[in-house]
Amino acid sequence: MKLSKVTRITFLLTGFFALDKLVAFTRQVIIARQFGLSRELDAFNAANNLPDMLFALISGGALALAFIPVLSEEITRDGRPAAWDLFSKIANLAFLATAAVAVVVALIADPLVRWEPGIAPGFTEPQQQIVVDLMRLNLIATLIFSISGLVMAGLQANQHFLLPAMAPLFYNFGQIFGALILSPEEGYTIGSITLPAFGLGVYGLVYGVIIGAGLHLGIQIPGLLRFGFRWTKGLGLKTEPVRKVLRLMGPRLATMFFIQMIFLVKDNLASRLEEGAVTALTYGWMIFQVPETLIGTAIGTALLPTLSEHMALEQREAFQQSVERAVRVLIALTLPVAVILSFGLEPLVEMAFEFGTAGTSLLTWVTRAYLAGLLGQSLVEVSARSFYARQNALTPLLASGVTLVLYIALGTQLYRLLGAPGISLSDTIAFTTEAALLLILLNRRLVKSIKAGGSLLRAFLAAALSGAVVWLLMGVLGGMHPLIQSGVAMAAGTVAALPFIWPELRLLLRL
Repeated sequence: MKLSKVTRITFLLTGFFALDKLVAFTRQVIIARQFGLSRELDAFNAANNLPDMLFALISGGALALAFIPVLSEEITRDGRPAAWDLFSKIANLAFLATAAVAVVVALIADPLVRWEPGIAPGFTEPQQQIVVDLMRLNLIATLIFSISGLVMAGLQANQHFLLPAMAPLFYNFGQIFGALILSPEEGYTIGSITLPAFGLGVYGLVYGVIIGAGLHLGIQIPGLLRFGFRWTKGLGLKTEPVRKVLRLMGPRLATMFFIQMIFLVKDNLASRLEEGAVTALTYGWMIFQVPETLIGTAIGTALLPTLSEHMALEQREAFQQSVERAVRVLIALTLPVAVILSFGLEPLVEMAFEFGTAGTSLLTWVTRAYLAGLLGQSLVEVSARSFYARQNALTPLLASGVTLVLYIALGTQLYRLLGAPGISLSDTIAFTTEAALLLILLNRRLVKSIKAGGSLLRAFLAAALSGAVVWLLMGVLGGMHPLIQSGVAMAAGTVAALPFIWPELRLLLRL
């Protein structure tokens, strides 16, 4: 069977995302074994959130999703020279805005960390000072990402996905260099080779982030040259394409602010819990992001330029069919995967991170609570992009506002009852609610067609059977090596699920 363009891109992205997650997981294992569930690692993880928020607001998710539909439209109607002129003006604007905000954040970092509604009010005084120092250093990487994030969007709008897919991999290489070389007091020994060690501690991790950001940008430069990029000066605030991007970016900016506020609220609440809670939530989110990225983000990223083309050419029926197929595939894949991982994960967590019995249990339950929202998070990836392809940024903004309010209302209560898992469970409930709301607003016919096609029922049956298989085999294989125990059990669960979701797997080839 000949694969569709979106399917080929999805498989390409999934392959590189999988490789990236493998390298990222290796990085986190190195860091976990070096620092454990410690106050220093809690401080490092908390320090990342505000710089990450700045990147996401200005040149990451906010600008990129508003940028790709307009840039795709420029390429379709006026050709690449006009598109690159638009790209240059937006890149100039993004860099200047990021630099200005970064300076302000660096100046007020201290009160931002210590403020009661701020980043880490529950940390001790020495921890808070580490957070302040690391956050200021992190802003250097944010400046680099202000350009690199837009380069990714520009190449994707040109239907080029290879180098943008490789960029996160190189970002991880930089961070591994920081963890292996810059942070340790004593060099790691690999065979007969002992690596140098600079003894910078947790600060070495941030320098690794900065190096990784430089690599993230550098690997994409050949793509710009291949597509004839020429930089032009100016901001173009009076030109219609730039104004269109900014009109879309306004609501998207607020949307990303709401999303990033969830991460700040998460660490604010977790800083009031036991030592290691911030790190457990960070690592649980990282584990959850593996299936979410390989399924939801890969399909959503591959689909956006095609959906934008459908709207530019007024192919509304093709647009509707593409979204419907993507949603059916997401339902069929995410429900069984979430259940399989929830039952089979714990021995692997214990083996990889060596957090001890209590730490392993905490991380496992945090991750399970996140995995319960795998379907919701993945559906948001596609449904939100569907609105941006229509150049409608207001609806995702309203939905994300509902999500933030619901998350705060639930999180402030559940963290007291359930600890760190209560925070990740709040995430699941909030984003699943957002996904349902967006799908209903996107098209009620879409919801009816999914029910009529039986995708939801088959996915539930696949999840139930695969979960039972994994649970039984985990008990039977108890005492064996974790890789064998979890690997065999989860593989058997996957095989058990396949007959139920086979129609959607075939549909994946025609996205």
